[in-house]
Amino acid sequence: MFYHALMTEEEKAIQQEVRQFVRDEVSPDFIRALDHDEIKYPREYVEKLAANNLLGLRFDPRWGGRGLPWTAEVIAEEEIGVLGTTLGCAFVMPSIVGEALHVFGTDEQKERFLKPILQGKLISAEALTEPRGGSDFFGATTRAELDGEHFMLNGQKRFVVGATEADVFLVYCRTNFDENADKYQRISAILVERGPGVETEYIYGLLGTRGGGTGRLVFRNCKVSKENLIGELHSGALVFHQMMIPERLTSAAASLGVRAGLEVAARYSDKRYAFGQLIRKYQAVSFMVADAITQLDAARALVYMAARAVDSGSPNARRLVSEAKKFATDTAWEVANKAMQIMGGIGYTEVYPLEKMVRDIRLSQIWTGTNEIMNLLIQHEYYKEALEAAKAVRNVELDARGLDGENEKCYTDEDMWRIHGDNI
Repeated sequence: MFYHALMTEEEKAIQQEVRQFVRDEVSPDFIRALDHDEIKYPREYVEKLAANNLLGLRFDPRWGGRGLPWTAEVIAEEEIGVLGTTLGCAFVMPSIVGEALHVFGTDEQKERFLKPILQGKLISAEALTEPRGGSDFFGATTRAELDGEHFMLNGQKRFVVGATEADVFLVYCRTNFDENADKYQRISAILVERGPGVETEYIYGLLGTRGGGTGRLVFRNCKVSKENLIGELHSGALVFHQMMIPERLTSAAASLGVRAGLEVAARYSDKRYAFGQLIRKYQAVSFMVADAITQLDAARALVYMAARAVDSGSPNARRLVSEAKKFATDTAWEVANKAMQIMGGIGYTEVYPLEKMVRDIRLSQIWTGTNEIMNLLIQHEYYKEALEAAKAVRNVELDARGLDGENEKCYTDEDMWRIHGDNI
């Protein structure tokens, strides 16, 4: 869990408040029913969160938020993450969809949508992925054709968490049909309310993260008012890039909830005897615990640093958020598997919750942009930073003992001719 040395008094208070909610307001029976697909969507849980004013913590109190910083939200998300990815996703979805409304929406849209979302009166969901591709976001083919004061939507979105229950969907659609249009000027973000022309056609059988109502949306001549456009027409890319902050930072923070699995394994290793002593006394076990908690602490520090970077408007926030998502979710996967390994065969059964954690956490490395896409973003942002900073930092190349070997630094044919001339 986040440590008091890093937290303000306000952040300590929200940590305790959310921890108490997680402990007292969510029953084990409810968790089990979700995992067995006996509950299709945890609407009751979202309503409880709203009743405790725990939705959209970052947003302006005018619309029902608390005006807290990102650092407070990620602290809350780790505590919620203990409940698993289904309830973690239900908790952060108002933060994700709410981001589009809070940053780009009009006051009228905030009054009509954001406020009831944070009050738990409207369930929101985000519709990005299409059957023809996942990471190829700007290749979206769902069409929203503007005709006077309305859009007419046709197309499909899949892997929509909350498809079965959501009252309003944030949908990215192609609105610019010019074949030569720049990919960043092709799409728009539109709020689509459940109603005629919106169908939930297929519900997926999932390895984990069950009970979240994940399904496919189909739009068939769905008529949507132009007033539901978020931001400017053809400016969905701006909304998307802003949305990737809450998408990825919430995934990173919630994945830290895997600490609960490590705690289960640590307690088990302090009770289980083998060959005459507690198994925690064997380095094969205790070193796995040491590695796991070190990884978790490193991931937590990176998540907190990324949150601080976003709060302060740091120019490297985009890279740090991508790093946090990649590292924290990869760490969660490794820690869950280490915890299962510590417990041995019993960890692979339903007697303990480790098998559920492993099933749930695997998705976190895929959704909101795969970790391979995170690598792509990280290297791109780092190259830009490193090359731009070259003149502002010490040039350690000059510290090389072979400084006079400048003629070895030939990167192009032009360099070869410049240094060696006719002696090539």
